[in-house]
Amino acid sequence: MYPRHNEGPASTGRHSGKSSHQGGGRFEHRRAGRGVFRGNSRGKTFGQFNDVSKFVNKAVITEQAEHFSPEHEFADFKIEARLKQNITGKGYKIPTPIQDRAIPQVLHGRDVVGIANTGTGKTAAFLIPLINKILLNPKENVLIVVPTRELAAQIDEELKAFTRGMRIFSAVCVGGANMGAQIRALRYQNNFIIGTPGRLKDLIEQKYLHLSEFKTVVLDEADRMLDMGFIQDMKFMMSLMPKDRHTLFFSATMSRDVESLIKVFLRDPISISVKTGDTPKSVDQDIVKTRGRNKIDVLHDLLSGAEFKKVLVFGRTKHGVEKLSKILTERGFKAESIHGNKNLSKRRHALTLFKDNHIQVLVATDVAARGLDIIGVSHVINYDLPATYDDYVHRIGRTGRGSKKGKALTFVE
Repeated sequence: MYPRHNEGPASTGRHSGKSSHQGGGRFEHRRAGRGVFRGNSRGKTFGQFNDVSKFVNKAVITEQAEHFSPEHEFADFKIEARLKQNITGKGYKIPTPIQDRAIPQVLHGRDVVGIANTGTGKTAAFLIPLINKILLNPKENVLIVVPTRELAAQIDEELKAFTRGMRIFSAVCVGGANMGAQIRALRYQNNFIIGTPGRLKDLIEQKYLHLSEFKTVVLDEADRMLDMGFIQDMKFMMSLMPKDRHTLFFSATMSRDVESLIKVFLRDPISISVKTGDTPKSVDQDIVKTRGRNKIDVLHDLLSGAEFKKVLVFGRTKHGVEKLSKILTERGFKAESIHGNKNLSKRRHALTLFKDNHIQVLVATDVAARGLDIIGVSHVINYDLPATYDDYVHRIGRTGRGSKKGKALTFVE
């Protein structure tokens, strides 16, 4: 790898990332509860709802008083002063449960299994101690493997905010983007490589990426990568890394397949669970009956309400999502779409418009349901029923982030 120059073609630059909202939660050492679909919650397809009343779940905001009492403030962690300064600059003071428990373990070099709901601050839980590791030894390299390009971009954005002014650089290697640009980026010194399994494997096989140089790996949303069929790619990559590597493993669910991966990939890991149940308590869940009514008209009426300020609408297919977005635009709503048929730059543009409140409605397939931390989503609307219980959980997890209240509505006939 070549040294990084500020004017180099692969320079990622430093810009201000948006603060991720910090989510609370309580510690629970139990399996996820029953879902609202027939079947289990391990990524299999479910039938129609057998009891739609299970979608009615009123939010209860307590005083976080299933009383999580943090052991630390960020100022207490044994990390470099300049990193603490950037953490303070993002408005962080009190760690979330996953951060409070995981950061000290990662700093000590322990392998960690983190089981956490979406929105609990797990990205910072691994980035902060790993950035500190690189500050102590700039020759360290970290590989972060994620299921989707959107999550990769989000992690990179948060990394940039934490490392402002530190000359720590990163490369994002994901499918759907120009491989030539990624190959050029890999010629420079990058302490962090963030990517999706398929593209990372391509770069490894073409000998642009050498995993023998990486002693630290993060597998984020490992359950989702299993669901998407990346198991062989994950095993391929892990087999090329040093045996004495440092491995961090994060998942929203704990299935037999996930447990088997943990046994293969990690050494004597410490397990940290901050699950608060399958669905966030801060999300009001309700149904909208559409029988005998035009679904688009029902959606139109809802979106016209003053409280529907920033709305994620989920559809089943790429074509349906694109069509619905155009219809809403024709009806005068500020709407965009995100789905697999859109190239990476258009998807990023749509997400930026939504994040920055330039549009009211983002219509999405489930590609947007996992991992994205979009501040201030007032409502999630399941215009089409999700295919699996996990998809439902992660869809509605886009609202009610942390301790804020949100609303999820599911259209049923």
